[in-house]
Amino acid sequence: MPTPEEKFVKSGELRLWTERSGDPNDPPVLLVMGTSAPAAGWPDELVAALVAGGRQVIRFDHRDTGRSSCVDFAARPYTLADMAADALAVLDGHAVADAHLVGASLGGAIGQWLAVHRPERVRTLTVVMSAPMGHDAGPAWARALAGQAPDPDDLPPPAPAFLHHLARLAERPPSTREEQIAASLETWRVLNGGALPFDEAAALAFVTGAHDRAADPAAAANHDLAGRALTPDRLAPLSAITAPTLVVHGTEDPLLPLPHGRALAERIPGARLRTVPGMGHGFHSPGLPERIAGMILEHTAAG
Repeated sequence: MPTPEEKFVKSGELRLWTERSGDPNDPPVLLVMGTSAPAAGWPDELVAALVAGGRQVIRFDHRDTGRSSCVDFAARPYTLADMAADALAVLDGHAVADAHLVGASLGGAIGQWLAVHRPERVRTLTVVMSAPMGHDAGPAWARALAGQAPDPDDLPPPAPAFLHHLARLAERPPSTREEQIAASLETWRVLNGGALPFDEAAALAFVTGAHDRAADPAAAANHDLAGRALTPDRLAPLSAITAPTLVVHGTEDPLLPLPHGRALAERIPGARLRTVPGMGHGFHSPGLPERIAGMILEHTAAG
């Protein structure tokens, strides 16, 4: 694969680090990562497979991650719409009018927002391990944390193993670099779901790089605050989406169980749901990045 082009682009007053791989004349794919994750959350193997399949691939460090600008959230809180504006700024910075948009987790919600509010910029939409952007997960989490049975009319809460992991972290928050990296590694281990093998070496390289690359590793937690804000723009009906849409979801996702993916696919006209047996909430399993890349290539070719 040719050497990727690294470039900073402006989004308002922020500087966003971006990377473009592949032939600029090939169809563009914009990869949008999830909560608290920089560009490297998209494995190199996935990027290489997309490039080999004839796509140019753009990935970027979200605000508050990696080499991109950090924000004082208390003084200047931001929302999903602001993170969507960052994604558009990345396309503008590379002179890309529209792209195949691929979002994971919170990045999938950003993709939905763009497909609803800026449809002219979205050729196709691929949403991986995400949920409807207007769904309020708060009540389900509250019931689970209180030991109450799930509401049968709501989407399910995270798996008990993941909630127990969060509780342990809250009891003893990591403070040193080594503790923070170890805690992040354990988080990704739990998110892997337990069915597919966990690629610990790949996950360790990712969490170490993400921590050491960030100007302020703690700032990434702001994404969770932005993700919880159900502003009116997020409540727009997903039936407005016209871009050909693929929903990819693992059967063992401990953060957003499979009904979240099903609900999302049901709300978007013509959307296809592809379930991945054994997949959890992440890409840290041998062969999984290439498998997801194959689905993206198929969908973007049809689109």
